[in-house]
Amino acid sequence: MTDYGALALIPPLVVIILAIIMRTSFEPLLIGCLVGFIIISFHGGANFFSGFVDSMMSTIGDPSSGGAVWVILVCGLYGSLIGLMVRSGGTLKFGEWALTRIKTKRGALMGAWGLGLGIFLDDYLSALTVGLSMRKITDAFKVPREMLAYIVNTTAPPWCVIVPISTWTIYIGAVLEKSHVAQAGKGLSTYWRMIPYVCYGYISVLIIPLFIYGVLPWFGRMKRASERTEKTGKLTEGELNVTAGLDISVMNPVKTPRVTYFLVPILVLLAATIYFNIDALKGVMIAVAFTFLYYRVIRVGTFKQLSETVFGGFNSMVYALAILMMSYVLKDVNDKMGLTLYVLHSVSPYVNRQMLPFVVFASLSVISVTTGSSWGLYAVAIPLIVPLAQHLHSNILLNCGAVISAGVFGANACLYSDATVLTGQSTECSNLDHGLSQLPFALIAFGLSCISYVVLGYLTS
Repeated sequence: MTDYGALALIPPLVVIILAIIMRTSFEPLLIGCLVGFIIISFHGGANFFSGFVDSMMSTIGDPSSGGAVWVILVCGLYGSLIGLMVRSGGTLKFGEWALTRIKTKRGALMGAWGLGLGIFLDDYLSALTVGLSMRKITDAFKVPREMLAYIVNTTAPPWCVIVPISTWTIYIGAVLEKSHVAQAGKGLSTYWRMIPYVCYGYISVLIIPLFIYGVLPWFGRMKRASERTEKTGKLTEGELNVTAGLDISVMNPVKTPRVTYFLVPILVLLAATIYFNIDALKGVMIAVAFTFLYYRVIRVGTFKQLSETVFGGFNSMVYALAILMMSYVLKDVNDKMGLTLYVLHSVSPYVNRQMLPFVVFASLSVISVTTGSSWGLYAVAIPLIVPLAQHLHSNILLNCGAVISAGVFGANACLYSDATVLTGQSTECSNLDHGLSQLPFALIAFGLSCISYVVLGYLTS
């Protein structure tokens, strides 16, 4: 394997710098990936364009859990389900029902936080459902979309890693078994023992009410966004995210919408996902099929309207999926250039067992933020961290918890992570406005997590 050294940092840095300059996501990712393959071609002699195309094909064809095909199907079908619920009038009715019970801006924000905690099985489901269903409510109280997006994003991945059952815990449990941290069949129960050490998850979720209730003040871009919305009524800094082009017209205007048109499909989705051992794909397939038949039987729409809505909802996710696919290619570039190994080998000579959890969290957070990868990071980093922790006689579960926290921080702080992209989609807020306004608050949780890992490193040594 070619040693690229510090050159491995160039592609993610190109992406971050261009994203800030261009105020978009897809193009910087594309350019960053091409830059990476150009560097690889200089070292290996292969054609950079062929390498880029081969990477896209191998990424899309990856059969592993969380692979590209799985993500395309899950996200697209979530879009179909959301499209059906919107066009049934159920989502709008849910918003109207909630507005009769929520009387203040603070109540609207806490409602978004509470709903995010309630939908914990999958971060994609949480980000899409909470953003979509709470938009009307927060808009009524002049809550900037950036603020709603922060709450939606921070109750998605961070909450999924600290509840006992979710797609994240199932996946990480399997990684723990492959890394021999857990015995075969004991991955999930081992993960439950690790939950107290996933510091970033707890801290990022629990500080949200402190900002909502004014214990901690809003500041920076978020404060300016709040002032803008109060004074001008403008919900976002730039244009609303035109990529979230979902038909919102009611299929049958003469039929009075009901809240059950929204709640029943969600309950079926949750039940089906749980029944199939937290399989998000099987769960959403069942939910889409059920909702289609349910709406047809009660005459919410014609067969043609329902079919067109299924495809229209899937289509509304295409731009978000394009960004996600390109972020996977960037991860492939980083893997080929050995970014994770470079960072870990750079810091490991200067660490003892007490400071290892902090160093693991801090260094892998940098990788997660620059690559937009969480699950991929876990698959690569956990097998590397476990023997290092064993060698230094450092708490293995604590260090694995630091790895999990790093991945979640990246999901929050990266401008092009799947959580950021899908949150921007559901809240109709540009990825950059959302990412930059949220970043200081993610960094607060990051700083507190760093302190926590230093303290825990010494307490458990």
